[in-house]
Amino acid sequence: QDNRISLWSAGDLGNAGLNGEYHGEPHLLCDIQHNGDVMDMQFLDQERIVVASSTGTVTIFRHHQNNQTLSASHRWEKAHHHVDQDTSCGGAACTGVVCNNPEIVTVGEDGRINLFRADQKDSVRTIDNADSSTLHAVTFLRTTEILTVNSIGQLKIWDLRQQRNEPSQIFSLAGDRVPLHCVDRHPNQQHIVATGGQDGMLSIWDIRQGTMPVSLLNAHEAEMWEVHFHPSNPDHLFTCSEDGSLWHWDASTNVSEKPSFLHQGGRSTTYLSHSTINQSVVSAWLSNDPTKDRMEITNLIPNQTLSVNSLDVLGSCLVYGTDSEAIYVNRQLFA
Repeated sequence: QDNRISLWSAGDLGNAGLNGEYHGEPHLLCDIQHNGDVMDMQFLDQERIVVASSTGTVTIFRHHQNNQTLSASHRWEKAHHHVDQDTSCGGAACTGVVCNNPEIVTVGEDGRINLFRADQKDSVRTIDNADSSTLHAVTFLRTTEILTVNSIGQLKIWDLRQQRNEPSQIFSLAGDRVPLHCVDRHPNQQHIVATGGQDGMLSIWDIRQGTMPVSLLNAHEAEMWEVHFHPSNPDHLFTCSEDGSLWHWDASTNVSEKPSFLHQGGRSTTYLSHSTINQSVVSAWLSNDPTKDRMEITNLIPNQTLSVNSLDVLGSCLVYGTDSEAIYVNRQLFA
């Protein structure tokens, strides 16, 4: 009932011991009440955080570093709504937010896409009936293009320079229209996109060709809630699921020469085939020759039973949150 936005310090990174283990406890810097469930959030810049609420409202919170407090610096009330913004119960959950300062894009259960600017009171652009189903997640493809995923298994590209309210491209999973919950694009090769959905499968798409995924990889036993390419090491991908697992997918080309990670249980021992057609240009994620290389998958939290709801990754640090009401920090990702 009582939801809060909390800002934590994970301590001093220079504070590691001789063998790399980290000393010092994370501590709470400040927190502030939040109306509704927090559906998504992202830093806009060093001191501002954009938060999506189940009430349909989008809020920018500012972190005041001099006295360690948080305050709401701007609010777009009921940016997402089913009936109209004025009715008391008309709000529709804002399911996803993505920032490219000063621009903020939000999507919601109402099938609406909003483009905001941090310094402007009203939305810059709203695509009211962008989708007839729930939009679950959004990310930038380029500075003027966004990708959305919806509850009927579609991936859509929207060009924000175009005034028309239709997507410039639509991709979809064949057969069963399995809801897609998360999307991320490869940081260097922007035509490569990963999505995950209700059936736990990982789909890799090449948006230059065709309208279907280039590969479908068996993954989790339940919904996949989040997928992230490593920002500086994108041959590594991370996915987390309702089934309590968090997988590290390693598609770097010399997997066979590396000491194997410790595999534990379940389908996490799968080796998936892949290769590289022209290694300098083509990513490991798009290849499909079974003889050359293998993809290695490690479940980073093998004994977890509760849902892993969210993750983020930077450098050798992985952060994830679970239904146990705990946040975990793994600082030795590539140790």
